Amino acid sequence: MFKPSPTDAVQVCEYQDVRSALLEKREIAFLDVREEDPHAQAHPLFAANLSLSRLELDAYSKLPRRDVQIVTLDEGDVDLLESDAMLAARRLVALGFTRVAVFAGGVCAWQAAGGELFRDVNVPSKSFGELVEAKRHTPSLSAPEVKALIDQQADVVIVDARRYDEYNTMSIPTATSCPGAELVLRIAELAPRPETQVIVNCAGRTRSIIGTQSLINAGIPNKVSALRNGTIGWTLAGQVLDKGETRKFKDVSEQTRLTAAARSRSVAERAGVKRTTWAEAQIWQVQVERTTYFFDARTPEEFAAGHIAGFRSTPGGQLVQETEMVAPVRGARIVLVDTDGVRANMTASWLAQMAWDVHVLTELPVGVFSETGPWVAECAKLPIVPTIAVAELAAALAEDVAPDAVPDVAAKKMVVIDLSKYAQYVQAHLPGAQYVLRSQFRQALSQLPQASAYVLVCPDGLLSGYAHAEIAAMLSASVSVLAGGMQAWKAAGLAVEKGATALLSGPIDRYKRPYEGTDAPREAMQAYLDWEFGLVAQLGVDGTHHFEVA
Repeated sequence: MFKPSPTDAVQVCEYQDVRSALLEKREIAFLDVREEDPHAQAHPLFAANLSLSRLELDAYSKLPRRDVQIVTLDEGDVDLLESDAMLAARRLVALGFTRVAVFAGGVCAWQAAGGELFRDVNVPSKSFGELVEAKRHTPSLSAPEVKALIDQQADVVIVDARRYDEYNTMSIPTATSCPGAELVLRIAELAPRPETQVIVNCAGRTRSIIGTQSLINAGIPNKVSALRNGTIGWTLAGQVLDKGETRKFKDVSEQTRLTAAARSRSVAERAGVKRTTWAEAQIWQVQVERTTYFFDARTPEEFAAGHIAGFRSTPGGQLVQETEMVAPVRGARIVLVDTDGVRANMTASWLAQMAWDVHVLTELPVGVFSETGPWVAECAKLPIVPTIAVAELAAALAEDVAPDAVPDVAAKKMVVIDLSKYAQYVQAHLPGAQYVLRSQFRQALSQLPQASAYVLVCPDGLLSGYAHAEIAAMLSASVSVLAGGMQAWKAAGLAVEKGATALLSGPIDRYKRPYEGTDAPREAMQAYLDWEFGLVAQLGVDGTHHFEVA
């Protein structure tokens, strides 16, 4: 039972409260407010990661209904009133959310109560992918078997179901980039002969399983198999991956689209996907009584060229792979749209099997795809804070490093604190900037160089503005925000540094996936595969998923 906390209106809840909501399919946003790396080490199945550092940036787009039930979760290793979960809850209340609770005792209490803990990220989707393979016996070929087909110049087409940037980083020889939601739409022209064997790969297992099963479910005439264990399996077999390839799918004919649309509609109907009208969707956009997410399943390029106002660009394959990253409210409603009748239906077919209340938008009025440009998240209102212009900061920093200045960081008049994501900091930051994660600022205070003034920097000035008040309260010096952030600094043509030059926080804001890049240790790759193989058993122990493989 949700109860008030000792000092304010924020509620407190326990294991059975959250578990009951999940079992009863009630709406709940179970939010792990730690950074992504600690989240990936251990968390409940449906605890979606929404870090304390980025609440003001992400809360409104990921939690579109202000009165949805929210439960915040952290490690549980400090007093409840001093915890990050409580801090996050209070920030959410300040942002206008009205039903916010803290999970008492954090991850530690979840486990102590008998709750199952999961490793890695995107666990609901990856668990579902393993369940699909177990139930449908999705065919697959080993890396040596696929290489033999390539070497024999067999009649085979390999399609890479990941994002294009992942494919471009490393790929199976001869493979063509065709992200998951595009497969049923594009495959007839990538493999026009029914005799051609189609092989679907990803980095590990999930997207190749879902992609392969999508083609099988759609009834294409070709023989289809997944590359077992993806690029990880290829690497573990001692085989060489290509790098920098640029092969992409092409546009399809109208007849190909019509055939694919009919196949996809049939798949969606078998999975129990619902239909909705434009008029009904407009009512749902008000976000009364039910949380509703509006997603455009096409490519980002198509979305930017023309989309419906209020819809978010979420290519279908990635939406199935990373559902909780964009839709953390379990039990919510999802509306999907496209312009071809294929990608929304195929994506919806999987989301329905993952127990989402999913609808495809049909019978659209003419001209509704009128908005242009990339999707932009709704953010909290930026508070009024003291700012410093790029030219003023550049002059102040130049004065600090004048030849007669004391060459000691601690003696500087002004110190720049970079609150960006670690990957952004490493790519480019102001010379001498100190990297500190907002959520770790208190722990980093003792290492921060002394100065008479501090300047907060982030990519665009937003995060710095949100964090200003709490950071200024911890420092006995003036604190200002660089107007326009790193974007303005770069636009002025000023010098930047690269690399991990001054880290006051560890790079814990992102979990390093064992299947990313080409430098993961073999042991980590094998451990990742072993973990995936065990997910079906973990689903059974947890018991809250409601997945049904059609």
